[in-house]
Amino acid sequence: MNPAALVRQYYDALDENDYAALESVLAPAFVQRRPDRTFENREAFVQFMREKRPNTDTNHDLESIVVDADRERVAVRGRVVDGDTLLFEFADFFELEDGRLVRLETYSR
Repeated sequence: MNPAALVRQYYDALDENDYAALESVLAPAFVQRRPDRTFENREAFVQFMREKRPNTDTNHDLESIVVDADRERVAVRGRVVDGDTLLFEFADFFELEDGRLVRLETYSR
């Protein structure tokens, strides 16, 4: 699967609350670092999204996806919305390995 399609699957799984699909695109050693917390593995991240996510009725409106296929990296710029309400803007920087997402750095405003 190409890197952009894999990243789109990640956002689709979040938006659809499809945690099995979310788990399938993440490597077991997946790590996400964001301003408010760090998740050290796939299990912790998926558990948070399933049980503690503050708002599960959001959608990710992706504005741009930039792929560095040689280094297996993807940068995404977008917005998280609840209906017509903008909640925040974000920039996500993914690293891929063996066809899965292994690392994510998230910045938001």
